[in-house]
Amino acid sequence: MKALTWKLVILTGVTVLLLIVLTRIGWLVSERQERQRGAEAGVAAAQAGPQVLLGPIVQRQCTEEWKALDKDLTLTPQRRDFVLSAMPTELSIDGALAQEPRYRGLFKINAYAGKVALHAQWSSLAALTPKAERNGALRCDEPHMMVAVSDSRGLRAVSVKRGDTPLVVAPGTLNDSYPRGLHADLKGLALDQPLTLSVNIDLVGMTDFGVVPAASSTQVKLRSDWPHPSFGGRFLPATSEVRPDGFEASWLVTELATTALRDVAAGRALPTVDRDAELVDYAVPARGDNAGARITDTLAFSMVDPVNPYVMSDRAIKYGLLFIVLTFVSVGLLELLAGRRVHPVQYLLVGLAMTLFFLLLLSLSEHLSFPLSYGIAASAVVGLLVFYGGAMLGSARRGLGFGALVGTLYGALFVLLNLEKAALLVGALLLFAVLAAVMTLTRRFDWYRLGLGGRMLDATARAD
Repeated sequence: MKALTWKLVILTGVTVLLLIVLTRIGWLVSERQERQRGAEAGVAAAQAGPQVLLGPIVQRQCTEEWKALDKDLTLTPQRRDFVLSAMPTELSIDGALAQEPRYRGLFKINAYAGKVALHAQWSSLAALTPKAERNGALRCDEPHMMVAVSDSRGLRAVSVKRGDTPLVVAPGTLNDSYPRGLHADLKGLALDQPLTLSVNIDLVGMTDFGVVPAASSTQVKLRSDWPHPSFGGRFLPATSEVRPDGFEASWLVTELATTALRDVAAGRALPTVDRDAELVDYAVPARGDNAGARITDTLAFSMVDPVNPYVMSDRAIKYGLLFIVLTFVSVGLLELLAGRRVHPVQYLLVGLAMTLFFLLLLSLSEHLSFPLSYGIAASAVVGLLVFYGGAMLGSARRGLGFGALVGTLYGALFVLLNLEKAALLVGALLLFAVLAAVMTLTRRFDWYRLGLGGRMLDATARAD
């Protein structure tokens, strides 16, 4: 019995050693993920990052001047500068964004390019009429429209029309809270008349795209050839259709459901819709009383890669210890059934082969598709274990049986990696099936005699 006890102790130590190796491979996966994020930051710094659109908004810069008594009872000139804003009554946005991936070394960065058409209507511009707070003299500049973006380097081309009349587009928004973007003067604008503006933008961005619903009624339609969108922001699409060749989605938001109009009027900064906001932050912080505050409401989507090799490798490694233990159980069963002793060093070599699978998977998936990388890595390890198992267990037939067991485990792992919603259920059923098989195959073993070198089947088994 002491021999069996010592063998179990040694196998426990082997398992701990393999767990350390798995942990080190997990660190390597994390390091590669960090390098990928660094590559994304480099591409964003060299081209354009995630984009959020705000506008069009009609604004007017005004000044109120008056005289007030100071502490010496002397009249001194006073001045107040302020900006009046008129949000659209109706805002319609139609965008078509196509994949335009970028590469930095081994790393692929999801990016997009396309056209976004904004059509805005104002039933009234009364909000642009100034009101004196100190009974002073008011002076206002000509109104102008502005569209703000997170990263103005992504503006390839822009055209603006007032009705059917083209307007001259200039860089910048003339708004300190949203400095990145464009503006166009609206000379001779009648504040008691409705207004219609059309803005067409050729836009480039990376991974994430969002729209601020700063209108009484906002309708957004987006199309893309990216087949794996993740809809984010504060509002999910009212309708969406995701196909293998892309997606279509539409949103409808009214001022009753959003605080975007109030946030824009307060000068809050554009929100960030990128998933790694702590790594790359393109929004300009708000100023004054709104320092650090951002607009809370967006309509957004992200170009999510469901088979990211580092994410999939990380998920696979989380099952690593479980599958090594199951492999050891398989070896132990074959050892009992074949009546052939397997040395702990042989267990260690089998465990190292299983561990090497995850390193092969990680390295291959950086160059090949994940399913192909998985198939190559699993085939290499199964082939090695069939070859070694034949010598370890005393016959080629037993080696093939051992390889079939390991191959089944790898097949189950691949299914688990591709099942997001049902992964827990399938994993639990798999473990139950393995336990049931072990209990069935060993139900007649005389475990007390194993440590004494006696026969493994009791008298009942012989009678059967």
